This record gives sequence, structure tokens and C-alpha cells, in this order.
Amino acid sequence: MSKPKGFEKPVGVRDYLPRAVSKLRAIERNVLECMERWGYRQIMTPTMEYYDTVGVASSTSDQKLFKLLNNRGTTLVLRGDMTAPIARVVSSLLKEEVLPLRLSYHANVFRAIEEEAGREAEFFQTGLELVGDDSPEADAEVVALAIASLQAAGVRSFKIAMGHVGFLNGLFEEIIPGRAKEQEELKELLLKRDVVGYRAAIGGLDISRDHLSKLESILRLRGGKEICEQAEALSMEPQALSSISHLCKVWEVLEAYGVAEHVLIDLTMIGDFSYYTGMTFEGYAGEIGSPVCSGGRYDNLLQQFGRAVPATGFALKTNRIVDGIEGIQTPVKLPVLIRYDESGRKEAFQKAAELRSAGNTVVTRLIGGREPSGGEPMYEAVYTYKSGATAPGIL
Repeated sequence: MSKPKGFEKPVGVRDYLPRAVSKLRAIERNVLECMERWGYRQIMTPTMEYYDTVGVASSTSDQKLFKLLNNRGTTLVLRGDMTAPIARVVSSLLKEEVLPLRLSYHANVFRAIEEEAGREAEFFQTGLELVGDDSPEADAEVVALAIASLQAAGVRSFKIAMGHVGFLNGLFEEIIPGRAKEQEELKELLLKRDVVGYRAAIGGLDISRDHLSKLESILRLRGGKEICEQAEALSMEPQALSSISHLCKVWEVLEAYGVAEHVLIDLTMIGDFSYYTGMTFEGYAGEIGSPVCSGGRYDNLLQQFGRAVPATGFALKTNRIVDGIEGIQTPVKLPVLIRYDESGRKEAFQKAAELRSAGNTVVTRLIGGREPSGGEPMYEAVYTYKSGATAPGIL
């Protein structure tokens, strides 16, 4: 392979120019302030973690982790998500704190990818974790706060699709008991939204016509609270019934929040992370087809770090909001220019400090020094301090 040119960068990473950074920071600030008003405290974790702990527990598949060796030969990873590192902290440094814990974050995460267009190896997430509460109230709080966070990020048109891992697990175990491989194949097809492939797969199963009809009907279980009643009539399996009951209670709490209009129940929704154990959801914006947020319940993850407590959370896919949604406007604020010669330097710098203290952006330039290349920029105002002038001028 030839040596990369000086201006090249690895596939999957990007440079953020000033305007994009302004929008990214505005989204980060607005969303974290929104989460703080709901009682969530911000946490920061290292970019690198041990592979044998956080790497193994991560939602990111092993093949997608960036792995490193330190000078002792220990395998490290660049964090593939934020949930596993926070689970490590909650199980160690925060183990004496009273539950439930409410934690928020904004961070870059890393996924090793093949060289495919549009796939990013480094991207930003803004999210939260609610640890120590397994109630429908906690799940509803997370969904309601995801809605508030999308609004704070400037996403105006969106819908939250909410499902429950336990419903599909129970239904599949009722219809094709003990056939784990086939159950996973069906879940994978639903995860990919491959309806044609799913129908072909269930058609190839050796099951009764009634069972085939049930597997087919879950593709239509998408809508409001009435979906709960339809699902309850579909299966008598205890796990499936318990899951639907939980989801119905979540919906009732969302109605009390006044946000149910943004939510629909979709019982084909299973989430793309293996550690999800209960309610899962994804948020879709009108402007783009891919999800702008995702989350769910993961009651078993903290056990891997020695603390068996339930948890739920979500993350905004901040890059997609920055790139694909008009949302927050970050107009360019013109700076004030202060020009000066050697005799007026002190007065010029005093004026610059005064204007900056008042919230203005100020740049200074020595008269006769380096001039801008490519044309004179636009300025809000221009002050000149030089010898012979009776007072600074605004030009």
C-alpha cells in the first residue's frame, strides 16, 4: 500500500469544520441541559477500556471493536458504546450511591467497519442511563425523555417505535419450542426489516396453519394501545403475556406525560443490541430514514461487573441529527475588528477586553502587519487605535 498523502485520513473518520462543530455543540449543550432538568448528572469515561471487561460486555460485536495492545501486551479497545463503560462505573466507583442512579453523557464511540460508503468508524452519542429501577414508570421516563431530547436537539418531526424483546421470545418459544437457531434467524430477519425473507422463513417451518397465521400476524402488530389487546389474544405463553402487560403500563404512563402521540407500538421491534432484555425503542425523524435514537432495558448487563441491578437507557445518534436535520440554527456571529499601531496597542487591547466581557467576539490586527488573504472578512464593527487620532474611529 502506498504511503497516505498528508491531507488524507483513515476511512470512516471525518473532520468537523467550524459550522458543523457549532451545531454539534449546540445540540450537545441543549440535550444535556434537558437531561439535567430531569435529574440526570453527566458522566465521562475513558476512550480506552480493557477488552476482557468492557470490550466483552459491549453491545458491539467483537469483529467491530478497535483493539489495541499496550506496552504490557494487554488487549485494550476503543469504546464501542457508552452503556458498558457506565455499567462498569456504576458497579465500582458508584456502588455505594443510593439507587436509582440517573446518569447522562456525550461522547465519541468507535466501530471498526469495512470500507463502505456512509459508514462511520467514529461518531458521537448523547444519551443517558437510569439504573436501579425495573418498573414501567422507569421505562416510560426514558422514552418521554428521549422525546424531550429530540425536541431539544431541534428534531421537529419524529416517531418513536416501541416493542418488547420478551414478547417475541415468548411467542417463538410457544410455536417453535427449543429451536433456538430458527428463532434467532427469525429475529434477525425482523431486525433487518426483511418482510419478504421473514415470510419465506416461516413458510418453511414445519408448523400448523394456526401457528403460521400467528407468526404472520405479528407483522401487523403496529399502532396504538389497541395493539396490546391484539397481542394478548395472540399468545398464552407466560413471558409473552407478561411482556405485553408491561408494555401496556408503559403506554399508560406515556399518556400521563402527554407524549403518547409521538409513540407507536411495534412488536417486531427487538433492538439491535444483544444485551436488551425488555422494552426497546427507536426514534425516526421525518427528514431521514435511519434511526436518530435508540434505547431499551438491559437488566442483565451489570451482572457482568458484579452488581445485579436493572437498568434502562437510550442514546441519540448525534451525527445523524447534525448531518441530516435542519433543526437547530447556529447563525455565524460576525466579530468586531480592532486595528491598532504600536502607540495605540494598550488602548486597543483594553477595548477588546471590554467588548469580550460584554459577550462580543473580537479579533485584533496590527496596522501594517499581516493582512487577510483571499479578501477582507465581514465584521460587525471596526475600531482603529493609532497615533495622531484624537479618538478611536469606527470605520
